[in-house]
Amino acid sequence: MKSFKLIAVGNLARNPELVAKGEVLYTRFMLVGNDYLGRDDEGTAREVVATLWITAFGALGEAITKNVRKGDQLIVEAHIEANNWIDKQGGKQYDHSFVLDSFRFGAPGPAKREEFEAQRGGAREQPEEG
Repeated sequence: MKSFKLIAVGNLARNPELVAKGEVLYTRFMLVGNDYLGRDDEGTAREVVATLWITAFGALGEAITKNVRKGDQLIVEAHIEANNWIDKQGGKQYDHSFVLDSFRFGAPGPAKREEFEAQRGGAREQPEEG
């Protein structure tokens, strides 16, 4: 059982990265989310931007790498893994990673929408058989 679960909705900040570390392949990607914080004294909308790095292994990582591009929205479920180590000075260091368990595609980003439009336009331009 995983102690902590994360469910997040965000857009990819950049294209996913396929990483090889030894014989292990994994995919890293960054989700960006914007949260509305209300208006300041002058009436200007305020928001905060949050980013989250997620790591995906195996078939999930391959699916992300092949099908997702910068700007695409993803709905992800991940678990948190502790990454603790002893540094060169003998001090304990603490970190964590978000590891993808599942995902769903959300709204396509600008690049994906352009790709869809090009495919639709190409299909319309082909002559009818008959």
